[in-house]
Amino acid sequence: MRVVFAGTPAPAVPSLQALLDSDRHEVAAVITRPDAPAGRGRKLVRSPVGALADEHGIEVLAPQRASSPDFLQRLGELAPDCCPVVAYGALLREKALAIPKFGWVNLHFSLLPAWRGAAPVQAAIRHGDEITGASTFRLVPELDAGPVFGVVTEQVRATDTAGELLDRLAISGAGLLVATLDGIEDGTLRAEEQPDDGVSYAPKVTVEDAKVDFTVPAVAVDRLIRSVTPDPGAWALLHDERFKLGPVSIVDEELPPGEIRVERRRVLVGTGTSAVALGAVQAAGKKRMAATDWARGTRIEQGERLK
Repeated sequence: MRVVFAGTPAPAVPSLQALLDSDRHEVAAVITRPDAPAGRGRKLVRSPVGALADEHGIEVLAPQRASSPDFLQRLGELAPDCCPVVAYGALLREKALAIPKFGWVNLHFSLLPAWRGAAPVQAAIRHGDEITGASTFRLVPELDAGPVFGVVTEQVRATDTAGELLDRLAISGAGLLVATLDGIEDGTLRAEEQPDDGVSYAPKVTVEDAKVDFTVPAVAVDRLIRSVTPDPGAWALLHDERFKLGPVSIVDEELPPGEIRVERRRVLVGTGTSAVALGAVQAAGKKRMAATDWARGTRIEQGERLK
């Protein structure tokens, strides 16, 4: 099939690469979000998907709005049979949805109808799901509600961060996306409507959402931190200064919620149940370091608590 691929961040790159490697599908163009400022110099940087398209000499469309007349005209001129989508990051309205013959096929990193929305992987970890996966479905105006073509499943490991789990899903999901397009082209695959039961939502995770509340049980602290690692990163306050926290481990000891105890080889913090041992810590303006190294350089009074 002749396809126009839509995607922006790194987790979409394996899907674009899989389509480029396929001998059944032609990538006529790529749609991505406009170049964005990054780094200390705030220079404009191409998205990971756009950069891969550039490497292969593929036309890149980066409209400010996916409803702009110029974009819709160019998409119509490209005449795609289908538009596969992976984490594009912009709303696609009905005029755009109507252009490809076989519609838009979205790869979403959850087992729909669970965790519709922007942050399904983070939600799966935060809520303690043991199994998650990826789904391909036909895009419709309602959020992630279109009929599903296929799924792959993935176990959520006890130490998974959102980044680690998403990396695995990006690879397995890429194979699912290509297989879905193969089936659509062959006429052997039909999409099934999502059930009404089991619908849940995973809105975008904000920096404020990543603040750690040490009054909740240790298992909830552990899940929250892993769910926002690496982005936007869990954080807490000490001496009214913010610092980031990497994944922690639960220990069989008790401390009052938020209280810090510095030992020779570990730094413990109390929660609503048992304590947790801090892993990597990053103070403002400094590099990540082991919690014990951070504690040695920070004046922590006995009985002091994180906010």
